[in-house]
Amino acid sequence: MNDNIPPVEIEQLDNAPPVLPGYLGITPPPGKPLERSTRTWVDRPEELLKAVNILNQAPVVAVDAEFTQIRTHVQGDSQSPSHRLALLQLAVEHHCYIIDTLRLNDLSPLAAVLANPAIIVLLHGAGADLRVMSERGLDVAHYYDLEAASRSIFGQQESSLAAMLRRAFNIRLDKSLQRTDWTRRPLPPAMVAYAARDAEMTLALYSWLEQHYVWALKIHEHTNQVKSEPVAAWIEPFLNGTSFVSPEVAVVNAKARGIILDDAQIVSDCRRALSVLIQLMYRSRLLRLIADLSLVQLAPDIEPLLQAPYSDERAASARTLGRLGVQESQPLLQALLQDPVYDVRKSAQTALRNLARKETRSPSPPSKLVDGVRSWTIGEANNAEDGNDWKARLRSIMGDS
Repeated sequence: MNDNIPPVEIEQLDNAPPVLPGYLGITPPPGKPLERSTRTWVDRPEELLKAVNILNQAPVVAVDAEFTQIRTHVQGDSQSPSHRLALLQLAVEHHCYIIDTLRLNDLSPLAAVLANPAIIVLLHGAGADLRVMSERGLDVAHYYDLEAASRSIFGQQESSLAAMLRRAFNIRLDKSLQRTDWTRRPLPPAMVAYAARDAEMTLALYSWLEQHYVWALKIHEHTNQVKSEPVAAWIEPFLNGTSFVSPEVAVVNAKARGIILDDAQIVSDCRRALSVLIQLMYRSRLLRLIADLSLVQLAPDIEPLLQAPYSDERAASARTLGRLGVQESQPLLQALLQDPVYDVRKSAQTALRNLARKETRSPSPPSKLVDGVRSWTIGEANNAEDGNDWKARLRSIMGDS
């Protein structure tokens, strides 16, 4: 760390020009998209079997789903939104199959293709497609999320399929039919072509990413195999998004149950999780947890992540150091103001503003309000080994004397 770089003053940041939008780095030259494939509409069982025979021979299958949101009545006359799979497009080299999932009730032949771990499934934005496919018994064993890979390279604002096709092939994608009614039958030829094109372009984008950014594809490869060691039980709900209490309350509860023995264990559990977690989504959620718990002791573990190859990890690390108030990280954060990815530059600027404001404030009391929930500094030098003070902390949170 370069201690000769002067700290950034709050006035400098407030008067600084806005962060330039867009990706400012170098992009490989545009490639040539794949030749247009033969498109086949599939709405009969025998046609599905023919398609499956071709799909089973392909090492890579690009998949795109079209679905519509429906409302289902539940107890109490309230409505719960769900999704109905209307169309499924699968593209391989020379072939694209548009499958009418409304007319075909039995998709089990296709399920065998998607469940084959030897076949790589390509998705651009996997979350919603995976959920709606799973509701029809279509579970994917091995896939790459191309949107997530693109986000790790170029940032969130540059990761859509339309943005990536402009970058990779100088192609402008017409998205005018994106929100149309995919349950209507018969589908006009223009809608069928629109649906097929997204799957075909996803396959083409994969070839370009594989040629230039294979490292980004690999970090966003998902299989059914467990690829990282388990983390502490009290941390897991925050990684999975299933915790119904704040981090501070979760720590108090874990201490009461003997899961956490002392404050030093909180630091060591988070440090170990940071070393074993692989998926970037889980790592980002862990960094947020570390900031929520004010674990300043982990700053030396977080600072190297500012140089990570993945833009989402650089941005998340910058936000965490800013929230932790680690003044010593200012030079590293200042360097990120020149990052090629907008998300990282913006996160670094926000972190520096946080640090500048904290430096001008008077010292805060141990218990404070952060993002709408109570938090405190855990693991201070004079009580790092003391695991018996959780009741006093809980009383201070609740306002009891």
